[in-house]
Amino acid sequence: MSVWKTNDPDTKKILYVQTHGEKDPERTATPFFLATAGAAMDNEVCIYFTMNGPQCVAKGNGDTIIIPRKGGGGKELKFFIEQAQEIGVRFLVCQPSLDLHGYTMDDMIEGVEMIGGAAFNDMACDADAVIGF
Repeated sequence: MSVWKTNDPDTKKILYVQTHGEKDPERTATPFFLATAGAAMDNEVCIYFTMNGPQCVAKGNGDTIIIPRKGGGGKELKFFIEQAQEIGVRFLVCQPSLDLHGYTMDDMIEGVEMIGGAAFNDMACDADAVIGF
């Protein structure tokens, strides 16, 4: 049983894999930005958070992870998270990665879904593109 929601063969499916978190803020926004663009192109898009990735979608971290800009300043990761959620990008987390950081699903922002390794591999096999960060 596929985790993908669409059955339309004309709808492309893109799976982003986010492995970075708080220690690499410059690497956290890109999957959200690209996923938002992909969804705006009428694709079905998911971001799978594994390894340190769940830190990106833990409650409160969107406010504290700042995406640096040359010359100073930057945007909170929350800005990119909200854009992606508003356009329908799905957020999926890996259970062992939650355990790695001492998180439970209650620690995740609203809308995050948990899937197991078999479901992830099923999605990856069915995706038109799998892109890792």
